[in-house]
Amino acid sequence: MSQISAKAVKELRDKTGVGMMDCKKALDEAGGDMQKAIEYLRKKGAALAAKRAGREAREGVVIVRINDASDVGIILELNCETDFVARGDDFTGFAEAVAQCALEGGIDSVDNMMSVSLGDAFDGESVEDAIKTMTGKLGEKIELKRLGYIKAEDGLVAGYVHPGSKLGSIVEVTGSKASEVVVLAKDIAMQIAAAAPIVVERSTVPAEYIEKEKEIYRQQALSQGKPEKFVDKIITGRMDKYFQEVVLLEQAFIKDSNAKVQDVLKDFAKQHDMQITVNSFIRYQLGE
Repeated sequence: MSQISAKAVKELRDKTGVGMMDCKKALDEAGGDMQKAIEYLRKKGAALAAKRAGREAREGVVIVRINDASDVGIILELNCETDFVARGDDFTGFAEAVAQCALEGGIDSVDNMMSVSLGDAFDGESVEDAIKTMTGKLGEKIELKRLGYIKAEDGLVAGYVHPGSKLGSIVEVTGSKASEVVVLAKDIAMQIAAAAPIVVERSTVPAEYIEKEKEIYRQQALSQGKPEKFVDKIITGRMDKYFQEVVLLEQAFIKDSNAKVQDVLKDFAKQHDMQITVNSFIRYQLGE
C-alpha cells in the first residue's frame, strides 16, 4: 500500500473537518483515493448516526432568518447531545446553512427540508445526508427537530433570538413596512419569546384548554371550602388571569408592564396614523 502523505491527510481534513487520525485511516482504506476516502467518512458518519439514533439530543440552537423583503421568515431548532458541541463553530455554521437554505427555498417543514441540497459548501449533500456527515464529524447525534415558516401577504415578518440562541420567535403583522412598524414588530417578537403566549387573541384559545383550566380552578375552590354558589364567579376571575398569561394581546407589555399589548398597538395606530395587526407567530424554546 502506498504511503499516505501528510499533505493528503490535511487536504481531506480541510474538506471534511474530520480529525486527522480518522482522515489518515480513511485514506488508508481508500488506497489514497480522495473521493473514496470522503465516501468512506460519509458511510462512517451514517453508521454512527444509526448507532446514536436512540440517544437524546436536547442541546442545540434556535435559529431565525428573515428575508431582505421582510415578508418571509423561518425558525428552526437543530439539536445535538452536548452544550459543548452546540457552541462550536461547526455545529452553529451547519445550523445557519440549513436555516438560510430553508429561507431561500421557502421550506415549511422538517420533512420537506430533508431532501433539499445544501449546495457546494456541503458538497451538494441533502440535509438528511449532511446530518449524517455532521454526526460522523462531531461524534454526536444531530437532529433537525422542527422548522416553521411564515409568509406575510400584506405586511411584514419580524423575528427575535434571545442571546445564547436557545429561544426565538417570528411574528407576522399586517401594516406598512415603515421603520416604526418594523421596530414595533420586533418588540412584539421579543414579547412572544419572553412571555410565551399560545395564541394571538382570546377567541382562539382551544376549547379543551379552557375546560381543563376551569376544572382545575373548580376543584381548587371546592377543596378550599368555597361555597358552591361562589365557585363560578371564582372561576371567571381566575380565567381572566389565565387569559392574561396565554393570550398575546392581553399580556402586559414587556417594555411597559402597565400597558397590555393590545393597548400598545392601539396607541401606535393613533400616534402614527397607521394600523398594525398581529396575525400569527411561532415560538421555539430549546428542548420543549
